[in-house]
Amino acid sequence: MMYLSQTDPELAQLIQRELVREQEGLELIPSENIVSRAVLEALGSVGTNKYSEGYPGKRYYGGCEAVDAVENLARDRAKALFGVTHANVQPHSGSPANQAVCFALLNPGDTLMGMHLYAGGHMTHGLELNFSGTYYHSVQYTARQDGYIDINEMRALAQEHKPKLIIVGGTAYPRIYEWTLYKEIADEVGAYLLADISHVAGLIVGGQHPTPVGIADVITTTTHKTLRGPRGAMILCNGEESDYLKPPPEKSRKYLPTMIDRAIIPGLQGGPHNHQTAAIAVALHEAAQPEFKEYAEQIVINAKALADSLLQYDFHLVTGGTDNHLLLVDLTNKGIPGKVAEKALVDAGLTVNKNTVPHDPRKPYDPSGIRLGTPTLTTRGMKKEEMKKVGQYINRVLSAPDDARVIETVRQEVKDLCAQFPIYPDLSYL
Repeated sequence: MMYLSQTDPELAQLIQRELVREQEGLELIPSENIVSRAVLEALGSVGTNKYSEGYPGKRYYGGCEAVDAVENLARDRAKALFGVTHANVQPHSGSPANQAVCFALLNPGDTLMGMHLYAGGHMTHGLELNFSGTYYHSVQYTARQDGYIDINEMRALAQEHKPKLIIVGGTAYPRIYEWTLYKEIADEVGAYLLADISHVAGLIVGGQHPTPVGIADVITTTTHKTLRGPRGAMILCNGEESDYLKPPPEKSRKYLPTMIDRAIIPGLQGGPHNHQTAAIAVALHEAAQPEFKEYAEQIVINAKALADSLLQYDFHLVTGGTDNHLLLVDLTNKGIPGKVAEKALVDAGLTVNKNTVPHDPRKPYDPSGIRLGTPTLTTRGMKKEEMKKVGQYINRVLSAPDDARVIETVRQEVKDLCAQFPIYPDLSYL
């Protein structure tokens, strides 16, 4: 941080503070990860200087020859990695990507159906306070008492309300998504199926989770989380492309690529973030390497090992365990609210987030559970033995959440463990 420390030492110290926090603590939030130095370098590149509204070859600005090549590289890598014919890499994040799909496929007031936030879904899947529940008529399916998606409820609601779009995916669902079954329901009522794979994209390309490609009509994903790239998003689909500057001959599955592209621009966004696009291209290249499959496999191995460790301490896991990278822990039997648990664990160097559990009797901002994940720990090189230690740390802290001595002791042990698995060996790297 040579230049930043000279020009803005206050901000440089804050960034260094965050780096130390990440280095000395265990990041267990499943939507977070650690990018490579190559991704960091691309994010800090001169691509941020260039405006490039439009798409490669059809920009509203001159001087886009290099950024055109960057965006084409990112698109080609995304298409090859996921096995689709079209990829839009311009969404600034996951929520705008889902908004663009709704903008492309729906009219205001049309019915969409998604999993309720409190059952593990995302706010862009129809939460009444979100655009998806404000501009559209939202129908929400939930989970069974055991935490699994309630397929019977989903089918009954679809047949009753005839949604034009069904969204599947979530932020706190620890099991496999059964894409073919969801597609059957969508086909029964003539709905589009949107697969939001933001959490499991890296597991899909790593062969650890079924792919919705060839099943869902449209796929959205963030590029961080298990994909281990920068914060950003992509929209993937198959179909024929027409000139995005003109409406497609018809609104149909055949022209989904053009419908999606027009929704991003001129529909919802202006200029893409070219430095972000470059960093996405780097992450996609990294995900295409053979070692990424080993990484994805280890994420799941670690999640299952952490689940086994917590079960030994009588923690209640929603659905009883996990098939992917995350765990949802219902702390009701421990008598500890999720908010209290989050603070105690964060103070001990274990970063988690409080989270609702299916049929939670508590309020969303003071829920019954916490959410854990293994992507970051796996990136650091930790394996099953370390997961046993993490489970032990969590148990010790939550057995005495108000005991400052216990919290401080665990924090020091966490720091010692993290020193064995450094993020960036040189703390002054940034």
